[in-house]
Amino acid sequence: MCYGQNLYESTRRAADYVDRIFRGAKPNELPIERPTRLELIVNRRAVQAIGLMLPQSILLRADRVIE
Repeated sequence: MCYGQNLYESTRRAADYVDRIFRGAKPNELPIERPTRLELIVNRRAVQAIGLMLPQSILLRADRVIE
């Protein structure tokens, strides 16, 4: 299981920061932004391989389930 920020969104935000710097903004004046979207990813095969049983509620809540 992995619960964290969406990597696609983080990469896009980093590109926005680089664009602002190239346009003349000073890096120390740019605000620090926290991730706005977190996602839960469950690898079902790995969970079964180590002998754990996940409640159905976690599987339903997951953004992505890897079979």
